[in-house]
Amino acid sequence: MELIPQVSQFCTDGKVVYCAPYGSGHINRTYLVLDSMARMYILQMVNKNIFKNTEGLMQNILAVTTHLRKTANASREVLTLVPTKAGNMWLVDENGEFWRMYHFVSDSLCLQAPETPADFRESALAFGNFQRKLADFPAETLVETIPHFHDTPHRYETFVAAVKADVCGRAANVQREIEFALQRQEYAKTLMNLHTSGDLPLRVTHNDTKLNNVLLDRDTRKALCVIDLDTVMPGFSVNDFGDSIRFGASSAAEDETDLSKVEFLLPLYETYTEGFLATGKESLTACEIEHLRDGAKMMTLECGVRFLTDYLSGDTYFRTSREGHNLDRCRTQFKLVAGMEHKWDEMRRITR
Repeated sequence: MELIPQVSQFCTDGKVVYCAPYGSGHINRTYLVLDSMARMYILQMVNKNIFKNTEGLMQNILAVTTHLRKTANASREVLTLVPTKAGNMWLVDENGEFWRMYHFVSDSLCLQAPETPADFRESALAFGNFQRKLADFPAETLVETIPHFHDTPHRYETFVAAVKADVCGRAANVQREIEFALQRQEYAKTLMNLHTSGDLPLRVTHNDTKLNNVLLDRDTRKALCVIDLDTVMPGFSVNDFGDSIRFGASSAAEDETDLSKVEFLLPLYETYTEGFLATGKESLTACEIEHLRDGAKMMTLECGVRFLTDYLSGDTYFRTSREGHNLDRCRTQFKLVAGMEHKWDEMRRITR
């Protein structure tokens, strides 16, 4: 086995004896590292093509993990960066690539999808706790690692431009989907308008609140810590809540082709809402709690619009594996939006 040269520049407890590719992520290059003291680490090279301001990204992670560690009861509750031998918290190699190393979170479990409603609730507890512990962190000091990431009106501007350009000649075949999106363009301004009026505060948000970004204890299945902090930046708490619902309260995969299998599952919405508020309620305003359901609908609508935009533009952003893949994804999201609208009053009752 040939070790990656960069690994020797970090302060491991012992001599590195093993280093191999690890995990199923598609953005960063990730390796599992083992040293002679039987300590394990995660080594990553950050993808500069996706994250243009890599320096700012790493500063965000360092600031947020340092803050979380102040109230952590155990080391496994927060990711811990390993310093370099030069005393830095990340490495920039001779090619300008950014590398970081974390201590491996021992006896942990990462699920790609919930096996039980209890697993889904644990992720809710974790992300609600993430909001609570970072409620006093000045979100405005963080770098926006992906500008306009969850600025839904901005996403709509890009969508409308893609419809007009119609560079692939696909618009004529998706008029129903285009109309569905345009009918909700005014609604898409809801959260940004609330923020502009001063009612919806900026928070430290994770922006990728899937279950697989929460580590569970291998034995108890209880949430340990939140991982994958590359998209941590200023945002709305309701969007973090909503992205979890978009992903976790659906009866089908994101790219299901049979829309009859796609349903918004209200019981799972209730499970997640209860868990999220169990840990996060005390840090949220009344306006944030009132608009949790809008976060769910907004993130699902926004994601559908993004998939449709990419389809119209020639599938240049999201990775696809078949013809019409992004269109299938768009249709599942719009089906979920329609399901939420049908159960809108019940969603409000659950939250209240």
